[in-house]
Amino acid sequence: MITVRPVTADDDAAWLQLRRALWPEGSEAEHREEIERFFARGAREPAAVLLALEGGRAIGLAELSIRACAEGCRTDRVAYLEGWFVAAEARGRGVGRALTDAAEEWGRLQGCRELASDAEADNDASAAAHRALGFTEVGLVRCFRKDL
Repeated sequence: MITVRPVTADDDAAWLQLRRALWPEGSEAEHREEIERFFARGAREPAAVLLALEGGRAIGLAELSIRACAEGCRTDRVAYLEGWFVAAEARGRGVGRALTDAAEEWGRLQGCRELASDAEADNDASAAAHRALGFTEVGLVRCFRKDL
């Protein structure tokens, strides 16, 4: 049975493992620092973190925020799925849906009427998962930067 609940300080190791799988370009130290800041209430983002568990083992996560604007959205208070990950061995069993259902409920409780998310342009699996859960693709953005 899959359960979804807010992360607690006792979940730091599981959260770290899932975060590193989702964002492998970040160092373990960087992820640990963000997790510590979240629990110390020193982080603006994420505003909330949800874990999906099966048999007491963390198999997925959703990191959430509130944004004043999001691509394709009509309101100025949008619940945003900043990070969404399901462990490979747990995919295709409804874990992603359970996490997004819980994220939607969290957003409603925050007074939001829309939930937005994003994915890398070449991440076809994520795009398909979003569409399967009722998200509508609203655009593809390329971001640029330049050292000054």
